[in-house]
Amino acid sequence: MTSEDPGETCRGDSCVTCSDEATEVRVLRLLGDELAAVATDSGEEVVSVALVPARPGDTVLVHAGESIAIVEE
Repeated sequence: MTSEDPGETCRGDSCVTCSDEATEVRVLRLLGDELAAVATDSGEEVVSVALVPARPGDTVLVHAGESIAIVEE
């Protein structure tokens, strides 16, 4: 993923900006206002999907509450 094309997919499990670990979560449903409900190990949470074209069923990489990439399976 690059800043020029935020919709591009990632294959790793870390944030490309700061190299911190990111978490893979599955999108359950879109909530509007560029937010989505996602399934995490701790239960359901809400994250931003403003930077990626996520859809229900997608696995996204999340860092600091922001989806940063769609994970190719």
